[in-house]
Amino acid sequence: MTIPPLTAAPPAVPSGAGRRGAARRPSSLQRRRGRLGAVLVLPAVVLLGVFFVWPLIRTVVMSLQEYPLLGKPTFTGFSNYSDAFHDQDFLSAIKFTLIYTVVTTPVLLAVGLLLASLVRRNTRGARVFQTIFFLPVVIGLASASYLWLFLWQSDIGPVTDLLDKAGLLDSSNNLFAHPGPAFLIVLGTVTWKVAGLQMLLLLSGMQSIPVEVNEAAMVDGSSRRQLFRYITLPLLRPTLALVLVFSVAGSLLAFDQFYIMTGGGPGNSTVTGVYQIYRVSFVQFHLGYGAALSILLMIGLGIVSCVQMLLLRNVDNA
Repeated sequence: MTIPPLTAAPPAVPSGAGRRGAARRPSSLQRRRGRLGAVLVLPAVVLLGVFFVWPLIRTVVMSLQEYPLLGKPTFTGFSNYSDAFHDQDFLSAIKFTLIYTVVTTPVLLAVGLLLASLVRRNTRGARVFQTIFFLPVVIGLASASYLWLFLWQSDIGPVTDLLDKAGLLDSSNNLFAHPGPAFLIVLGTVTWKVAGLQMLLLLSGMQSIPVEVNEAAMVDGSSRRQLFRYITLPLLRPTLALVLVFSVAGSLLAFDQFYIMTGGGPGNSTVTGVYQIYRVSFVQFHLGYGAALSILLMIGLGIVSCVQMLLLRNVDNA
């Protein structure tokens, strides 16, 4: 009787190891889905590259050159950037932009919060007023600027005519020739145009607050003022932070309203940063220097975006 030779037993394979290996290998369906996703995303990537990445690269290159409208560009390094920090016109424009931002942001926030509180109730009348307050948002800023320019224009504007009849203002007096009134008219234009969007964002935040929280506070005897101060505002902090950042970014990029209504006057007192970049680039045709100013403004907006992320994160962690 022959005894068969002993052979080593195969190593034990843990149960599930084969399944894990198979799970690591993408199936044909997953590969097809990945290719389909890449194809669907490709148009957006192309548009982003053509209309953002490539212009950004070209702007950076132009900012390092003396770039005339006609002729060959000359490489100048960072001289355009150093000139920007000694350009009194640009520094004055940045100063006015910051003042405009500091004044406009709390006004928009306060008006938007007030409107949101007025139309907070889910009734038919409240919805009608929501629509009325939101209507100016759908109007372009340029159209709104021309409208308010006509309303406050001397001699022909209906508002100045009413003020003249009331004895409060001489209709022949051009309000846009004075820095203070011109600034206030622009502020009124922007508030009328943007406050409806602020209202809508804040209203969505208010409606996300649980009703039970307010009801419990009312049972404890809290007044409406106490509800707003100790319940609504703390729970509305994420939305307030978002609205605040949107307002700041929009104010830092202000251009249309000042270009149309004041033309930067009187005496260059209402020239914003974007307006100065426009004048340098497309009026004086210093394209390289204008590109450098654009990059500096973009860096400033990037800092604002970083502050936005930190602010929202801190609010969410609070």
